[in-house]
Amino acid sequence: MAKPYNGHPSYNAWNVALWIGNDEGMYNLAREYKRSLGVMQGARAFVRDFELDTRFRGKTPDGVRWTVTNVARAMRDL
Repeated sequence: MAKPYNGHPSYNAWNVALWIGNDEGMYNLAREYKRSLGVMQGARAFVRDFELDTRFRGKTPDGVRWTVTNVARAMRDL
């Protein structure tokens, strides 16, 4: 099990939240998906529609994977 990191369930969740929160377009899109679809479905749609697998080669610039789980954990606090 991952260790908590800076108030998030893990370093990976924190890192994904950091990148989403520091890009206005990503942040607004993530909030809208969470509002309209809920956390888990919103995270799936966000990963798919923002093309995170191809746009960022599937990872944040820090090397953390843009998984649905990491995005969902990040979206919970939006």
